[in-house]
Amino acid sequence: MIHTPGTFRYPLEPIVETKNQLVVKVDRDLEDITPGYLENRKKDLLLLPRAVAEKEFETLKMIGHRMKGSGAGYGFQFISDIGTRLEQAAKRQDLKEVQVCIEQLADYLNRVEVVYL
Repeated sequence: MIHTPGTFRYPLEPIVETKNQLVVKVDRDLEDITPGYLENRKKDLLLLPRAVAEKEFETLKMIGHRMKGSGAGYGFQFISDIGTRLEQAAKRQDLKEVQVCIEQLADYLNRVEVVYL
């Protein structure tokens, strides 16, 4: 099922969804490295559209694979889920689904607010 930004629910991590924010609860032990992790995902958002435009499916697979393997470890299951979908879409060369993943990642990163416990 394809979800559009704004309608996709983020059910797999401890999130409180407010009107414009997604509050994600992350272990305090990750407080020093979490901002850098999220900043790197924002940098991915700069690379992904270029990879789509140039049909660089290997790059798309690599970025998806990296997100799949790292997101949950930082407390961001949704990033891992998007990474899985991005990697699979790139393998199928499904640019429409890749674009959906990019839009959902952008929406998530723009709305996420981290609370350390």
